[in-house]
Amino acid sequence: MSDPVLLTIILNYKTADMTLRSVEAARKAMEGIAGEIIVVDNDSQDGSFEAISKRVQEQNWDQDSRVRTIQSGHNGGFGAGNNVGIRAGLSDGTRPDYVYILNSDAFPATDAVRILMEHLETTPEAGFAGSYIFGDDDEPHLTSFRFPSVASEFESSINFGPVTRLFKNRIVPIPIPTETRPVDWLAGASLMMRQDVLDEIGLFDETFFLYFEETDLCLRAARAGYRTDYVRTSAVMHIGSVTTGMKSWNRVPTYWFDSRLHYFVKNHGAIYAACATCVHLTGGFLHWLRCLITRRQSGVPPHFLRTLAWHDLSAFMRAPWRKRSSDQQTRPVIGE
Repeated sequence: MSDPVLLTIILNYKTADMTLRSVEAARKAMEGIAGEIIVVDNDSQDGSFEAISKRVQEQNWDQDSRVRTIQSGHNGGFGAGNNVGIRAGLSDGTRPDYVYILNSDAFPATDAVRILMEHLETTPEAGFAGSYIFGDDDEPHLTSFRFPSVASEFESSINFGPVTRLFKNRIVPIPIPTETRPVDWLAGASLMMRQDVLDEIGLFDETFFLYFEETDLCLRAARAGYRTDYVRTSAVMHIGSVTTGMKSWNRVPTYWFDSRLHYFVKNHGAIYAACATCVHLTGGFLHWLRCLITRRQSGVPPHFLRTLAWHDLSAFMRAPWRKRSSDQQTRPVIGE
């Protein structure tokens, strides 16, 4: 039996130096593993593609066909950019056994990639496998989750202890596992996928510009009978939010609301999506009222509830469902 072949995809958007660091880490982690690395420049238009291509040539990383750089042609977001790399495939036209998505600001330990591949090789019921993620300060990052639901929308918005205890098995974030275990979905900073599963369920839904695309993909895999496993022994350092600027958001951007609504409508129907929004607004109002009475900070981004209500009401008043927000010009064109 031949060794499994891996295609690693790193999506770049205006972070050439960071991306090259990620490529170096991925190259070391892929030593002894058959396969290649594709860097997809997500229409940076800032010289990133040229800078990365030049470095790849200078280091002779392209001589053994291990690393190549391609352009997406346009920026359709995180899922669309990764799809460009998946569709490009291996340089000789053969089909990989596994596809590994690695963020441009993520750096796998030398054994991290091999551990994910060995897990999938020995766990046929698992379609996807993701790593333990930690920051440059060694603090663990929460990347393990349950699928969103009406119950989880109410629990997260009301932020009230008795409700949280009542819906403890519906809370979206799963405490960071201490050992390998199945979860509903994983963040895509370091995620390995069987090519066979992607062939069966399809690639990332490109309607999602950013956020919920991994959730949707893992849900499709689960509905097809494949697990998503959190592999605790595969360790990857991730800086996080380098291109999105999420840590400094003053207001939640429109594309997040677009993605949330599309996820619920696509996977559960318009009525369910409307219920999810209504219970979120109800819980959020009760949380705001309790904070007003107790003079506590709510911790909710400014105008979040108002924006959610107007966004979803406007969407429900229109047909057909939009594939892209009319506010796209305000979106950061990014690779996550």
